Amino acid sequence: MPSITPAEVLHVARLARLELSEAELETMRAQLTSILTYIDRLKALDVTGVEPTSHAVPLVNVMRDDEVVPCFAPEEMLRNAPDRVGEFFRVPRILED
Repeated sequence: MPSITPAEVLHVARLARLELSEAELETMRAQLTSILTYIDRLKALDVTGVEPTSHAVPLVNVMRDDEVVPCFAPEEMLRNAPDRVGEFFRVPRILED
């Protein structure tokens, strides 16, 4: 049975930019150990003759066909704009000069 050390958990937490308390460290160590144990169980399965799949069930495209529909009038689209200038939305500046 695989076992994750606290140092390994801290390494993964650092890579994920997470800060863990001692209690969280132990919880995460136990959870990661459990995940690796389950993966080992999956590795033990005989999958001879089982075709690889990306999904367990067949997928069907659920998107509708594109249809041309009339656009909203500019006045209707801008009705709830918090800060409007003519026919445009005004948004906070995000780029510096």
